[in-house]
Amino acid sequence: MMNARTRFWTGIALAGSLWLAMLLLGGAGWEQDEALLAMIRAGEDGVLARNAAVLTRFGGWMVLSAITIVAAIYLAFTRRIRAALLLFMVFGGRLLVELMKVIVDRDRPGASPYLEALHSMSFPSGHATNAMITYLAIAILVPVRQRNRAIAVGIGLAMAIQVGWSRVALGYHWPSDIVGGWAFGLLWIMVCMRLASARPDAEPNAPPR
Repeated sequence: MMNARTRFWTGIALAGSLWLAMLLLGGAGWEQDEALLAMIRAGEDGVLARNAAVLTRFGGWMVLSAITIVAAIYLAFTRRIRAALLLFMVFGGRLLVELMKVIVDRDRPGASPYLEALHSMSFPSGHATNAMITYLAIAILVPVRQRNRAIAVGIGLAMAIQVGWSRVALGYHWPSDIVGGWAFGLLWIMVCMRLASARPDAEPNAPPR
């Protein structure tokens, strides 16, 4: 059975490799990206497009910022270190995503008729990356009964997956933008948690739950 250190570096290697592969391979001209986009994109399916438009709002910056601030205020009363860590993870991750978009400068698949015009670049998907970081960070840092931790993490992952799917369905991103964003989100969370030595089940003087 792997110890914590081995699990950490294994996770870093897997997430980092996946992010790098999506960065180097994805975009126009990669057959897998183009085929998956054609398969998932809503096209003329109005019902699918409306569902995707609803889900994509949960990865928008206004929604993610609002729930982050609410969670940070809650944590500030009982877990101040975790409140600061949550804010750093979410807003620091957001800055890194925007920096990557500028550096990578990957074009989007094309204009989408379903939402507002976009002016940022494609890799990684900000919605997918920020949703992964925000929902998963909240699931890890907000105190819950230990037996419910896996459920909270599962819900966080499910939210990020649905948001990522919606971006491809609406034609705003290549699938590699989404997968690369998820991978970077996981990588950022693992690094932050490691550097802060923050564990949801190992905080001194925490009240029993």
